[in-house]
Amino acid sequence: MSGRVALHYFNGRGKMESIRWLLTVAEVEFDEYFLTTREQYLKLLDDGALMFQQVPLVEIDGLKLIQTKAILHYIAEKYNFFGNDIKERAMINMYSEGLMDLMEMMMVLPFVEDPKPKLDNIQTKAKDRYLPVFEKALTGPVYLVGGKLSLADVLLLEATLMLEEKFPAILADFPSVKSFQGRMRQIPAVSRFLQPGSKRKPQPDEHYKETVLKVFNITAPFL
Repeated sequence: MSGRVALHYFNGRGKMESIRWLLTVAEVEFDEYFLTTREQYLKLLDDGALMFQQVPLVEIDGLKLIQTKAILHYIAEKYNFFGNDIKERAMINMYSEGLMDLMEMMMVLPFVEDPKPKLDNIQTKAKDRYLPVFEKALTGPVYLVGGKLSLADVLLLEATLMLEEKFPAILADFPSVKSFQGRMRQIPAVSRFLQPGSKRKPQPDEHYKETVLKVFNITAPFL
């Protein structure tokens, strides 16, 4: 294996996509090793690579990191996307945790027998609970915390793009968030990541769902 960052996950978004986004914005090259069989997953277990028997797994700096938040925090600390002091870090964490809650609601949709009620709930919560927070925070400032790009900004971009895939007009009542998204799109690394052929993953399809269920030996539907 090369000395580059190595990502072990499915060939799809899931919890690894935020990690791909953050590495991309940090302009860190990474290799991907896709789980396609249960045997691959069991080998990672046998090798002791998965502390809690879970992926994502990221190999970086000689470490084998699991748990999405821990991985994101490590990368954010390493590449200076985690604020200037403990107070800024607390704000970044609060924004980030809210965004991850929102995105996790969308991540489960492929595994739900009837997604419509969940979609309605996501749209309502996005408009009533989440987006107003970021609209207020971005009325004036360019970035969410400390006047500089942080983990929270990267997650907000990812989340708004995911929302627009499901609800194309959802940002119509949130002009500051929409302007923020436009500014983020102009970052060269972001612009490249949004182009066809990048390592950004498409919306999950039936093949992605079947692969996840097969690797984890789960019978669908389970939600």
